[in-house]
Formats: sequence, C-alpha cells, structure tokens
Amino acid sequence: QVQLVESGGGSVQAGGSLRLSCAVSGNSPVYVAWFRQAPGAQREGVAAINPLIGTSYYSDSLKGRFTISHDNAKNTVYLQMDSLRPEDTAVYYCAATRYLLGARSDKLDDVSYDYWGQGTQVAVSS
Repeated sequence: QVQLVESGGGSVQAGGSLRLSCAVSGNSPVYVAWFRQAPGAQREGVAAINPLIGTSYYSDSLKGRFTISHDNAKNTVYLQMDSLRPEDTAVYYCAATRYLLGARSDKLDDVSYDYWGQGTQVAVSS
C-alpha cells in the first residue's frame, strides 16, 4: 500500500506561482505523478517522476511552466507551477504506482496508477 497526501493548493492570480506537495508513505512507489481535473473535463496527466532515479515526464502542453521534483529524505514529491493561467484551475491529484511503466504515455495515463490522494484545489483568477 502507498498513502498519498497532497497540500499546497489555493487561490492565485494569473501569472503567479504555487508549489504543491505530495507526502508519500507506505511502500515505495516506482512512479509518482500529478494529474488534474477541471470541472466537466477529463482527468489530465500533468507530470510524473521516478523518485528512485529522478527521471521525469511532462505533458507537452505544460512543460516549461510546471516542474516535478522529489525529496527522498522527506518522502515528498513536489509540483512547482509557474506562470499560472486561469485554465490551470482544477483539482490536482497525486498518484502512485509500484509497477514499472514502459511507454512515456503510460506514465501520464491515470489508468496506470493504483494509489491516489484526496486532491487539492487550485484556482487561478484573471
């Protein structure tokens, strides 16, 4: 089992920044990812990381504004979000899997992940 607890969401004006945290406990995951879901929209993969080796993967549309990182000493994965836009408004979820994932697309696909946090709301105003 893997337990995930997100924090760091909130309200920010367009152009601002937020850093989300995902505290990981239990068995060590192979991948930890961030997803987001806006009202009325499908859940979207944002970024993923292998905490053991540090390899990261990003949604093409978000790369450059969002950065995923990890602190193994704190068992925490972060999502730094810069230059936020109103369309980034969503509930952001942390997810984890203990399986090896092959294709890059699998790492940003929510069906690949077994463990989920409760989500944290991010609201970006114009």
